[in-house]
Amino acid sequence: MKKQVLVSVDRGETRVALLEKEKGARKWRVAELYLERRGMRSIVGNVYKGVVDNVLPGLEAAFVDFGEDKNGFLHVDEIVLPGVETPRRGRGKEGGKKITDLLKPGQEIVVQVVKDPLKTKGARLSMELTIAGRYMVYAPTGEGVGVSKRLDDRERERLRKEVKGLDLGGGGAIVRTAAQGAKRPDFEREMMYLHKLYEVLEKRVEEAKAPALVFQEADLSVRVVRDIFSADFEKAIVDDEKQHQRLTSFFTRTGPELVDKIELYADPETPLFEKFGVDEVIEGLLQQRVNLPSGGYLLIDYAEALTVIDVNSGSFTGKGKNARLEDTILKTNLEAAEAVVNELRLRDIGGIIVIDFIDMARARNRDAVLKTLRKSLEEDRTKTFTAEISKLGLVEMTRQNVTEGVREIMSRPCPTCDGEGVIKSEETIAIEFERRLRDVAKHAEPNVEALLVQMNPRVSAQFTGDGARVLRALEEETGRFFHFTGSEGLPVDHFDVVDEGTREEVAEKAIPWRDGDEVLVQIVEPHMYNVDDAVAKIDGYVISVSGGGPLVGSKRLVRLTEVGRTSATAVLLGDDGEPVEVAADASTEDGDAPKRRRGRRGGRRRKPAGAPSE
Repeated sequence: MKKQVLVSVDRGETRVALLEKEKGARKWRVAELYLERRGMRSIVGNVYKGVVDNVLPGLEAAFVDFGEDKNGFLHVDEIVLPGVETPRRGRGKEGGKKITDLLKPGQEIVVQVVKDPLKTKGARLSMELTIAGRYMVYAPTGEGVGVSKRLDDRERERLRKEVKGLDLGGGGAIVRTAAQGAKRPDFEREMMYLHKLYEVLEKRVEEAKAPALVFQEADLSVRVVRDIFSADFEKAIVDDEKQHQRLTSFFTRTGPELVDKIELYADPETPLFEKFGVDEVIEGLLQQRVNLPSGGYLLIDYAEALTVIDVNSGSFTGKGKNARLEDTILKTNLEAAEAVVNELRLRDIGGIIVIDFIDMARARNRDAVLKTLRKSLEEDRTKTFTAEISKLGLVEMTRQNVTEGVREIMSRPCPTCDGEGVIKSEETIAIEFERRLRDVAKHAEPNVEALLVQMNPRVSAQFTGDGARVLRALEEETGRFFHFTGSEGLPVDHFDVVDEGTREEVAEKAIPWRDGDEVLVQIVEPHMYNVDDAVAKIDGYVISVSGGGPLVGSKRLVRLTEVGRTSATAVLLGDDGEPVEVAADASTEDGDAPKRRRGRRGGRRRKPAGAPSE
């Protein structure tokens, strides 16, 4: 499989894309995406000098103030103290040391962030420090050398021989997947580099006053390219000159053989991500639906506890006259298994994931789908665990959640539905408001005859529609009169009594126009009962325009002939200011409305003809 890395740097964000191309394929496929914005940089890998804020024996954990907005969470399994054997959950001996024996409030400790703050949770911390290099991860408090299990057995054995006897400075190390093919001199050169970094870290710890940052992980582009870029990659293309120099400098120190593969993108006409189709993929990440090649599709639903992926056959009904249901289901599920992994990697979905495949009758088909899913997951660098397919056709799996995914970075919860995806309907809110209006009327002063209530016009329409039947019943029940005001810009749950008084006083403020006023309106829909007429609306106030049926969608100047509390009637005006009749074919050949007066804004009052000047 061919691979490339794209790095795009803008003023506000850095984006990194991993591209893959199967043997024989014509187009590159976007496999992974990473985003980092200024002010929202990931803190995973950062080392801090912190202060223990609270120790909780019941959780076997401590909360540590390390300088961020929220305290970090440090579990007893992550505590490392020189010369002290710390307990491990499930492996500790009865009567062994407890967390209260290891840490005390106010104690200064050095911690590293292993998981970003996510939603309401603070960062996850560890006292077992690690410093990542190109080929190795150095653990100053660790011991021994481990080799990545993602490599085959022969390569793992070769790498163990290469690092045997390497000076680890009393610590430990893990040989990374990227070290495939590396030689002894590569490890020696990198070990010197990592030792120097650790010396700098120790010096900063001594000088810093807690809480403080003492070591910062590399920025996104260096971090991602360092972790995945290897001899298997064709090249890394960077569209920013400074970032290109930074990557070149890093690989000159850690992997000189890869420097020639780092290329500066120099096409001023087409942006890098647009040329490779990455922008289009990013847009699709916010969609719930993902289409499959055969016509089926996935639906991805996010929840606090888990992510659910539903597989549907969609328009795919099988191929050929002899197509069978089980074969159709199998093909859809096999496509879905690969697509699910693609989406997990692209969206960086973590935590518990439940995949609802279409039910399969044959055990061998279920095994084939699960095998395809697990094979696809081999390309995923993030740690995963997959259970068997249940009798209900569900696959439960977990995927390590370390940082926020692209979707979380690009979006925010809807302020109207608060991320729920649904809101109360206008009818529901109107029923609730009806109860509030009864309560307001009940507690109003005896001399109050009418009230002016502010709410969204879509809600007030529930009272004034259908001949104002609901409003009349409410007024008869309460003995008060209600007028409504408001605009479409108001939240649908907005409710406010803005005025009260006699019927005449409130009507004067509530009804925006008088008989004879001229108003520029947008004609929005045909009249419900008379096809020759039309309806205009201004913030929920309904104006029936006589003869306006052919002019739906256009703006016209009208004269109000009869103004009521909730609606009015009007006639069309010509350029001379006189009423006109519009024929059924009044629209022009290109679909535009006939010539009309310009320069007036909807909702502005104009004195009736013959009114005295001020």
